[in-house]
Amino acid sequence: MKRLLALAAAMLLAVPGARADGVDALRAFARDVQSARAQFGQTVTSPDGARKKQSSGRFEFARPDRFRFVYDKPYEQQIVADGQKVWLYDVDLNQVTVRAMSQALGATPAALLAGAAIDKEFTLSPQPERDGLQWAQAVPRNPEGTIQAIRIGFKGSSLAALEIVDSFGQRSLLQFSALETNVRVADDSFRFTPPKGADVIQQ
Repeated sequence: MKRLLALAAAMLLAVPGARADGVDALRAFARDVQSARAQFGQTVTSPDGARKKQSSGRFEFARPDRFRFVYDKPYEQQIVADGQKVWLYDVDLNQVTVRAMSQALGATPAALLAGAAIDKEFTLSPQPERDGLQWAQAVPRNPEGTIQAIRIGFKGSSLAALEIVDSFGQRSLLQFSALETNVRVADDSFRFTPPKGADVIQQ
């Protein structure tokens, strides 16, 4: 009987510590998911909460530091990283902006999703559960950028949402669907060739 009571007490004491939080889920995602693709919907809310803009698209990545975001609606835009450079293509303007990966990635949402060393760029902390998700907050270690904080939400071990708060108080919420992890993503997905006649700006 004493042994049973002792075992029960040990199990009760172990439960709180054993429960995973958003930071645990984020670290597991960074460790275990080497590639992924998903659809997303994005809502950008003004600081006063009065104005909202909707967009949608798809993304895919392969570690380390290769990704493609494609915005389909309302305006076509592509953001492609090949591990060396980041290309931003505005289809309507036929304009391409190119930056070195070392300058463009840093403490960005792409670094959280596809980067190799999230602790180098961010201070991580667990957040209260919200909307049925476990959340982690990532605050950039370098305070000079425009991103104030990034919150990333998981449903169990599955990536579900990402919220960006910038230094102006604007919030961008990306909600993911049709997530596939550890899938083969063609190398061509992370190559970008500026379209003929496009205005290319090197930064």
